Amino acid sequence: MLALQALIVVLLVAAAVTALVLYSQQAAIRQARSQSLAAAQAFASAPGTAAALDSRNPTAVLQPRAVAAQKRTGVDFIVVVNTHGIRLTHPNPTAIGKKFVGNVGPALAGHVVIEELTPTPSQVSLPGPRGKSIQVIVPVFRANGSVAGAVSAGLKVQHATSLVHQQLPIILGAGAGVLAASTTGTVLVARRLRRQTHGLRPVEMARMYDHHDAVLHAVREGVLIIGADGRLLLVNDEARRLLDLPKDAEGRDIGDVGLDSGTARLLRSTEPVTDQAHLAGDRLLAVNKRPVAPYGGQGGSVVTLRDTTELAAVSGRAADMRERLTLLYDAGVKIGTTLDVVRTAEELTEVTVPQFADVAVVDLLDAVVQGQEPAPESWRQMRRTAVSGHQDGVAVNPLGEPVTFAAATPQMQALETGRAQLEADLGQAQAWQEQDPQLAARALACGLRSLITVPLQARGVVLGLVTFWRSADSPEFEEDDLSFSEELAARAAVCIDNARRFTREHAMAVTLQRSLLPRGLPEQNALEVAWRYLPAQEGVGGDWFDVIPLPGARVALVVGDVVGHGLHAAATMGRLRTAVHNLSRLDLSPDELLSYLDELVAHLDADESGDEADLDVTGATCLYAIYDSVSGTCTIARAGHPGPAVILPDGTVSFPDTPVSPPLGLGGKLPVETATLDLPEGSQLALFTDGLVVNRDRDLSSGLDILRDALAHSHRTPEQTCQTVIDALLPEHPADDVALLVARTRILDPTHVREWDIPSEPEAVCRIRSEAGRQLGAWGLERLAFTAELIISELVTNALRYGTQPIRLRLLYDRHLICEVADGSSTSPHLRRAATTDEGGRGLYLVAQFAQRWGTRYTARGKIIWTEQPLHDDGITPTLAVDDALLDQWDD
Repeated sequence: MLALQALIVVLLVAAAVTALVLYSQQAAIRQARSQSLAAAQAFASAPGTAAALDSRNPTAVLQPRAVAAQKRTGVDFIVVVNTHGIRLTHPNPTAIGKKFVGNVGPALAGHVVIEELTPTPSQVSLPGPRGKSIQVIVPVFRANGSVAGAVSAGLKVQHATSLVHQQLPIILGAGAGVLAASTTGTVLVARRLRRQTHGLRPVEMARMYDHHDAVLHAVREGVLIIGADGRLLLVNDEARRLLDLPKDAEGRDIGDVGLDSGTARLLRSTEPVTDQAHLAGDRLLAVNKRPVAPYGGQGGSVVTLRDTTELAAVSGRAADMRERLTLLYDAGVKIGTTLDVVRTAEELTEVTVPQFADVAVVDLLDAVVQGQEPAPESWRQMRRTAVSGHQDGVAVNPLGEPVTFAAATPQMQALETGRAQLEADLGQAQAWQEQDPQLAARALACGLRSLITVPLQARGVVLGLVTFWRSADSPEFEEDDLSFSEELAARAAVCIDNARRFTREHAMAVTLQRSLLPRGLPEQNALEVAWRYLPAQEGVGGDWFDVIPLPGARVALVVGDVVGHGLHAAATMGRLRTAVHNLSRLDLSPDELLSYLDELVAHLDADESGDEADLDVTGATCLYAIYDSVSGTCTIARAGHPGPAVILPDGTVSFPDTPVSPPLGLGGKLPVETATLDLPEGSQLALFTDGLVVNRDRDLSSGLDILRDALAHSHRTPEQTCQTVIDALLPEHPADDVALLVARTRILDPTHVREWDIPSEPEAVCRIRSEAGRQLGAWGLERLAFTAELIISELVTNALRYGTQPIRLRLLYDRHLICEVADGSSTSPHLRRAATTDEGGRGLYLVAQFAQRWGTRYTARGKIIWTEQPLHDDGITPTLAVDDALLDQWDD
C-alpha cells in the first residue's frame, strides 16, 4: 500500500511536469513551424531560384544562397530538391545528390507540406544534437505556373523551456509533502494487514487464489467444505455433478439442497471417513471426510468424492488401449520377418489370435501369392492363404481352398469401399448367411458371433482380405475395433506387398539365371556326372557350373561364383560362362584359360566402373579342371575358389592341396598354378561353391567336416551323392546360392587306344596307314577305314614335312574315332585353298571335309593335330562340288 501511495504521488508530480513540458514543446513546435515556413517560402520566392533550378548546374548557384539564407533566418537547414526528389543543396555537402528524406510528392504537385521528422542514425546528416525536427516543404513555381522543384527548411525542437524551470520546484515540493503524509498512514495500515494475511504479499495471495480455484474445479474428484453449522461453504463442479446439487448450493444448509437423507446424514456427521462406499442415486461413490480444525482452520470438515464406476470404465479403456498398442508393436516386429507372401500372411493371423480375435483368416489373390500384379476383376476369386485359431469345432473354409464372395457380403463391400466392415451379430447377417448357408449354419452352431473384415491394400492396390472372428466366449466386435483393425491390416499389407514384389523379382532373376545355366549335360564317356543348383532364398547369385567335352576323350569341369547377388551378378555369370565355353574351344590348359578369364573380368570391372559408378566391381572365383579318361589324370587350376573333394573307390575322402591363385579380376599379377591328380577308375570328384559349406552359423572348417562325412560312401551314384550332400549341409531356404558338381571317373578301355612312333622317313606314311587300317578292322570299324587312312596320311605327311621329332600317331576308339598326330613343333597349321596350278596345299582342306571336327592342341613339348569322325559314318566320300562352288564366290 505504501508503495502504491508513493507511486500515485510520483505519478501526479510526473504528470504535472509532463504537462508543462508538453505545453512548452507545443509552443516550440509552433514557433519552429512558422520560422521554417517563412524561411522556405522566402527562399522559394527569391528571384532567380526557379531559373537556377532549370540551369545546367543548379547546385553551384543555389548552394551558396541556401547557406547564406540559413544563417540569416536562423533555421537548421535549407534544402533545395529537384522534381526527381534529389537534393541539390544541403548544409552537409556530402548529402547533395542523394534522395530527399521526407514527403516531397505533394510539394512537387504544388502544395505546402509541414511534417515532423525523427531521423534514424543512418539518415542523420546535419551537425549538432539529434532530435525531432519540423520540416516545411514548399514548391518553387516558374513564371508559367509549373513547378520547378521544392525548397525544404527545418528547425530542431528544443525540449527545455523557461516555463519548466520556473514552476518545477513548486511542483516537486508539493509532491514531497503529500508523499510524507501518505507514507505515515500507509505504514500503520500495512502493519494490520500483514498480521491478518500471515505476511503474504498481494501478488502471492491473488496467485494462490487463482490456482486454488482452477485446481478445485479441474480435478475429476468432488470436493465439499462444510461449516460447523452444516452449511456448504465450498462446492466444486465435480461435487455438484456427482450429487446433483443446484448452482446456488454454496451457503445453504445440507438439508436444503435436495440430498437424500443418507447422504445428508453422512455429510453432516463429524466423524472422519476413509474410502467409504456410499450409493448416491445410481452412482457408487468412494467418500473421504476429514475435520478442518486440526489443520488450523475453524470448525467444519472437508469431503472428497470419487465415482468408482467411472474409474473402473476409464481403467478398462486404458487397459484396452495399452493392449492394442502392444499388439500393434508386436505386429510391427513379428509381421514381415521374411519375404515370403504366405509366411507373412501366417504371421498376421498368428499375431492377432487370441489377442484380438478368436479366429483370423487371410484370403489373397492368386496373383499376389505368385508375385504378380493383381487385377481388380479378380477380386471375387481368392484363395485361403492363412488360418489361425482354427479348431475342429470352428467352421471356416479350409486352408488352400479357393474362396468366392457374393456381391452383398461384407467381404465384397470391404473390397469395393476400401474400408473395414463390421458384422456385430452374425445371426442377423443375411448376406453373409446367403453366401454359403451350410457353412454359415455350422459357424453359428460352433459359436462364431461377430466378424470384422478388412481389405489388404498397399499403394492403392488390393491384395486380399483379412477377416477376424469372435466366438460366444469373447465380447462381440464394436465400432471402436474398426479403426484398430484397419491400422493392423495396413501395416500387414505393406509387408505382404513387399514380399509379393520380392517374389516377382526373385522369380525373374531365377528364370534369368536358370536360362544361363546348363539345361542338361552333354554326352560323353569320360565321366558320370550329376549336379545341383539351388538359388538363394533372398536373391539369386552368380554361381555357375559347366561340363564341356574336349577332344581326346577329355572333359572340362567348371565351377565358378560371381561376387554379389541379383540380376547384375546373374548377367555377369552368363558372360563368364560364355567366355569359358569359347576359351575351352581353343583347347587351352587350365592355367592359361584362367589367365584369359582374369583379364576379361578386369576389363568388365573397368567398363562398369566408368559407366555405372553405382555398381560394385565384378570379382569372381573359378575352378577349371580337365579330366583325361585315357591317362586317368585330372589337371586343376583355381582362382580364389574352394578346392575339390576326392572320394576314392574305398570311400576315403580327401581335399587335395591344389594351388590357389587370387580371385579373377585382380589384374593377373600372380601366375596361375595347376595341380595334377591321379584318379583311379570309380573315384568321385566333387566341385562346389562356398555357399555349400559356409553360412551364418557355420565356418569353412566345420562345413568341410560335414561335407567329408556326407561324401564318405563310395557305393553311391553321383546323383545320390548330390542329394546326400544337399540334405546334410543346406537348410530349406539357403541364404546363398549353391552349385554342386559330382563326377565319377571312367577309364577308356586300353584296348581302345593305339599309338605309333613315326620315324622321319617318307616311307613310314604307307606303313602307318596300313597298320592303322588293320587296327580299325580289329575294332570293327572297317567302314571308316578309307576316310581314316586318308586323314592319317595327310596329318602324318604334314608332320614329317613341317614338324619336328618326336612324331606320334594315336587312335582312340570312344564315342568318336579320334586321330591325334603329335610333333615337337609349335607352329600352328591353317586351312587354305590351293590354286589349280599348286602341287600341294590341299591336305588340311581334305581333312576338314572328311572329319566331323578337327583342331590343334598345344602341349609342353609341341602340338597335337586331332580329328574326330562319327562312328556311324558310312564311308562314302563326301561330295566337294558344292563346297567348291561356294568357295568360288570368294575367288580372288
